[in-house]
Amino acid sequence: MQSYTLNRPDGALLCRVLEQHTNDAAGAILRLAWMAGLMRDEIQHLTWAQVDLLGEQLLLPDRAVPLAPELAAWLEALRRERNGSSERVVLSDRDQQPLAAQSISRLARAALDAGDLKAVRLIDLRHDYVLRQLERHDWQYVSRITGLEAAAMNVHFAAYLTEKKVSTRIRRKAAPQIDEFALWKLLQAEQDTPAGAALWLTWQLGLQVEEIASLRWDQVDLQKERLILPDRQVRLTSGVLSILQKLRKAAPPEAEWVLMSPRSRRPYERTRLSKLVRAALVQGGLDDLSLRDLRLDYDIRVGGENQVLDVVRRQGSITRNEVMALLRVSKNTAYNRLRQMVARGKLTKVGNRYYLPSTVVPPEDQEQAILAYLSEAGFAYRQDIARVLRIGPRQCWPILQRMLAEHQIAKDGQKYILLQKEA
Repeated sequence: MQSYTLNRPDGALLCRVLEQHTNDAAGAILRLAWMAGLMRDEIQHLTWAQVDLLGEQLLLPDRAVPLAPELAAWLEALRRERNGSSERVVLSDRDQQPLAAQSISRLARAALDAGDLKAVRLIDLRHDYVLRQLERHDWQYVSRITGLEAAAMNVHFAAYLTEKKVSTRIRRKAAPQIDEFALWKLLQAEQDTPAGAALWLTWQLGLQVEEIASLRWDQVDLQKERLILPDRQVRLTSGVLSILQKLRKAAPPEAEWVLMSPRSRRPYERTRLSKLVRAALVQGGLDDLSLRDLRLDYDIRVGGENQVLDVVRRQGSITRNEVMALLRVSKNTAYNRLRQMVARGKLTKVGNRYYLPSTVVPPEDQEQAILAYLSEAGFAYRQDIARVLRIGPRQCWPILQRMLAEHQIAKDGQKYILLQKEA
């Protein structure tokens, strides 16, 4: 990246220019660049569907830009005046048609020249917006609303700041609480990117960034669903398996590394991969997270699973509330932990309790086991059914109710019997 000179506009002069262009294309162009930091092509293609006046933001393909009150009021008045005549925000003054990119530059240039801002370019208005945000907010927020990576901000804007640098170090007083829902949304959005793959491999498998950057396809066994690393073998989760299958299908047959730079066709350097992941986390609103945090969370989850399994072995079963107390996590996190353990075959869920799979009759075999017992014994109380299924009497209740509703069995007082079929 090359540095360049930024020509910051005189705020008073620019405000005077905007006052002279209250209801034309030039005014729209200058306002969107200076007050929202939009680039020329974003101004050209901005539609009213992207203008969220209720949420006070512009919803661009790669980011959401907050609307300053003055700009929001101006856009609301413009939309009212247009009355749905066009889906585009910026239109030609002459024929009310969308403008070409060159026309946008020409109109901006003419308006700035007339306002005695001859040295200021359209791109300078966006960059002035970025600088104003950096002077008031942390770099993560600015990155999220402008789409700029931290490295670009340091190269282009650091010299204009008081501290002469844009610090990207994460400073915190306590370990971050991972918003699993937000992280899951980010993983889905980034699943086809190198950053997304790195996030999956770190959070789901606990890999270090060096292991991810150097991972080769001959270390990936998609058939046996495992990674064969120099010091260990790692079982793939269903999510990681799906990501790796897509990457393998998209990669050329001769590809050696799992993650390769599209330009050099060589593996990513550790620092470059870390920066890509950092940018993805910031854009996903997870500003204070790092790959190290996700790997630590993996270690905690694995340790937490062992704690859960120890309790289940000791007392026979466990509930979500008990997991919340044991691991000191929220209700949603406890549910997600248990759901993942069920998906991996570590636990079996029956009702609201979780058991070791080897200690209970699998859910898909429960009804057949009940019918077989009733056929042999003639009748059974609920505690008898609980003993057959090796679960608690409470967990039997919904199973028996379902079988009664489906007319598989009948109830005689407290006894459960086979439903006599008519000859």
